[in-house]
Amino acid sequence: MEKHLSVLLSLSCFMFLTMILRLLYSIWWKPKMIEKCQKGQGIHGPPYRLFYGNFKEMSKMAKEAASKPMKCTHDVMPRLDPFLQKNMLIYGKLFVIWLGIAPRVVVMEPKLIKEILNDKSGDFEKPQIHPLKTLFVTGLASYDGEKWAKYRKIINPAFHIEKLKGMLPAFSICCDEMIEKWEKLVGLEGSCELDVSLEFQKLTADAISRAAFGSSFEQGRQIFQLQKEQCKLYMDSYYMTAYPWLSFLPNRTKARMREIHKEVQVLLKGIIQKRENAIKRGNSIKDDLLGLLLESNLAELRENEGLKGNGMTIEEVMEECKLFYFAGQETTADLLSWTIIALSMHSDWQEQAREEVLKLVGKSSPSFDELAQLKIVTMILQEVLRLYPPAFPTRSTHRRTKLGEFFLPAGVQIYLPSYLIHRDPELFGEDVLEFNPRRFSEGVWKASKDQNSYFPFGGGPRNCIGQNFAMLEAKMALAMILQHFSFEMSPSYAHAPALPITLKPLYGAQVIVHKL
Repeated sequence: MEKHLSVLLSLSCFMFLTMILRLLYSIWWKPKMIEKCQKGQGIHGPPYRLFYGNFKEMSKMAKEAASKPMKCTHDVMPRLDPFLQKNMLIYGKLFVIWLGIAPRVVVMEPKLIKEILNDKSGDFEKPQIHPLKTLFVTGLASYDGEKWAKYRKIINPAFHIEKLKGMLPAFSICCDEMIEKWEKLVGLEGSCELDVSLEFQKLTADAISRAAFGSSFEQGRQIFQLQKEQCKLYMDSYYMTAYPWLSFLPNRTKARMREIHKEVQVLLKGIIQKRENAIKRGNSIKDDLLGLLLESNLAELRENEGLKGNGMTIEEVMEECKLFYFAGQETTADLLSWTIIALSMHSDWQEQAREEVLKLVGKSSPSFDELAQLKIVTMILQEVLRLYPPAFPTRSTHRRTKLGEFFLPAGVQIYLPSYLIHRDPELFGEDVLEFNPRRFSEGVWKASKDQNSYFPFGGGPRNCIGQNFAMLEAKMALAMILQHFSFEMSPSYAHAPALPITLKPLYGAQVIVHKL
């Protein structure tokens, strides 16, 4: 008996010691080895601190920045990301920071950016999906390799420019409803204060609901509301991405996220199965995003009948629908919010844009060809995307990987902070902190000294599949607003750019709207 107890005790001690050693390896030995390796190649950065990495300094600097009021200026980095700006000034355009125990290499050199974004070898993959993100949204943006290539091929037809033309009436209906609402709010007084960020969230949610689900858009609205709550819960638990083992501990946030995930799955499954049954009965395929996706998926299944893994499952179609919602709604709402803020700050450009719209379109709803001719409106949107980009590409290494003349070990995150790169005077000129849409007068490629330095929707083969969708919707909304209203900054507006997931005005976008 004593012998057995002794063996059990020895085994327990061994297992406990093994766990301690593994923990020490993950929180100290491995990070310090990576740090030493990077320094040896000339990739420097703030020192790794046990367990927390650089989180404490990041948090302290962010709180200090948030405690001070900010002027209405496009020089937002001291408020938006003071930690990153500080380290760029110290270490240059390539350095490493620590998100807990996870190393993140920050890359701002155009040649290296091009190498990362145009990679086809699979060396620079999307970061591993965190368990909580699977409850929020995955889809095409999370895939790599053959799976990504196959699904991109299936989804591409739904976003072809000719197909997007057919969605213009849905955008127009949503914009008409918003304009009508604003006219009622303005009333006899001729003006009122509006938080346009809230207005654009509703507009883009309705637009994506109509464009994605057609006649089922009311159910689409329900899905949007649930996904909006899911996004907030995911951000509340984002710190767990630095310490993956924390995601396995039970808590209320996870429980609610699971509930929402199930509700969204039930709603989406009902819409998709109803549409699939209609297609099987021989009904015509509807010209909305879901219909186009199902049509393309059906073609893939027929082409590769009998092959393993051909086409998308209903669960995978559901994930793409959720991605439509998040990416399509958030990015366009933020783009429109920042555009109205910028044009409120720069009334001369507001007037130029309005003159162009009234001259080319008049007071009617713009057609696709008319939207394509709006050069000043396009330049304005491109400049807003430079200053307030929606996408910040992140990649990771799954093996020892060469980047330029450097070698990165496995398990390193790579971050391309477009909001900082787009403010580099060496690339965009000395007026880089000014709002100057004219820099895009000869197109995107000539706006900077290196065409790889402007990537508001990502770049290379993995560029955002929905960027034409977003730009078309934004042009339509902005043109129709300019037809009916002028606007100026409200005294209640507090300029506070923030990075929850996408770059947005933290306290809203309050403007005074005047009826023309």
